[in-house]
Amino acid sequence: MSVAPEHKPTMAAASLSDRIGPHMPMMLVPLVMIGGFLAISLTGGATSSWLTLTVSGLAMGMMIFIMASGMTLVFGLMDVINFGHGVFISVGAFVGISILLALGGMTEAPSLMMNLLAILLAIVAAAIATGALGWAFERVIVKPVYGFHLKQILVTMGGLIVVEQLIIVLWGPEEIFILRPQALQGAVTFFGAALEKYRLVAVGVGIVLFLGMRYVLRSTKIGLIVRAGVENGEMVEALGYRLRLVFVGVFIAGSALAGLGGVMWGLYQEVITAHMGQQMMILIFIVVIIGGLGSVEGCFIGALLVGLLQNYIAFLEPKAALISNIALMVAILMWRPQGMIPVVKAK
Repeated sequence: MSVAPEHKPTMAAASLSDRIGPHMPMMLVPLVMIGGFLAISLTGGATSSWLTLTVSGLAMGMMIFIMASGMTLVFGLMDVINFGHGVFISVGAFVGISILLALGGMTEAPSLMMNLLAILLAIVAAAIATGALGWAFERVIVKPVYGFHLKQILVTMGGLIVVEQLIIVLWGPEEIFILRPQALQGAVTFFGAALEKYRLVAVGVGIVLFLGMRYVLRSTKIGLIVRAGVENGEMVEALGYRLRLVFVGVFIAGSALAGLGGVMWGLYQEVITAHMGQQMMILIFIVVIIGGLGSVEGCFIGALLVGLLQNYIAFLEPKAALISNIALMVAILMWRPQGMIPVVKAK
């Protein structure tokens, strides 16, 4: 049967939409950057202001991604709603900053290599500490409530409160103010824009971690098992793999990433508190939800959107910045209810 000529454009349009549709989320970040440039230009702002805000937004987004990436895998693979994820951010920050304070000679040196080495040691210590805490958290708190979402919310919130109080016992209730390492203080000038050195480092670390996670998930055997487990856990177990051990490993890795992010966020804010992780959970949940549960790429894009949008709007209309992230989540979910790049589990 021949197709009526008038139907051909419609079919072609549908085919074009199918081809472009999957790539639309990846286009949102450059579109937001272009929109920010136009909005700032129209309100009389300079190009240098846009560049400064863009780097700040990217740095903020990268750090949010580091903290949220572990949680999206735990959501997607383990089907666990972990409201206690923020505690790993706080513990990581306190452990890492304690190491940095102990390495005062390295952080106060004018050498960039010495400063970066001190930060690396702090990050490693924080990741080890929060990874170990994540293992204990999963064993004692999460394991008994697998499959019961309401109980997961309640017990993980309880775990968060308990560990926060332990932080207060060990480090005290006061805020701890810190200075960034000597070589990472201040800013560099680029095309008239002042770009903070630490934010440039944060952007670089975020990109490296994203590419590393993407490589592990897409190009290694363990990554294949994780991705297969997200989509069809029963099939993976039927093939003889111990998915339960993969669950625990993912939880530990997610906790370690949160601790790493906590150190970087503490240096970004230059102050740490026992409740900082809990305060970050709103942004983390927004990023995980709009990105798509279980999707590292979606989490990455969502974090960059949150960071850029918040910085642009805070510059253009400070009062509106308070609701910008909620508005972003509403808009994304109205467009794609399952998130931008959802990982669909087999039924």
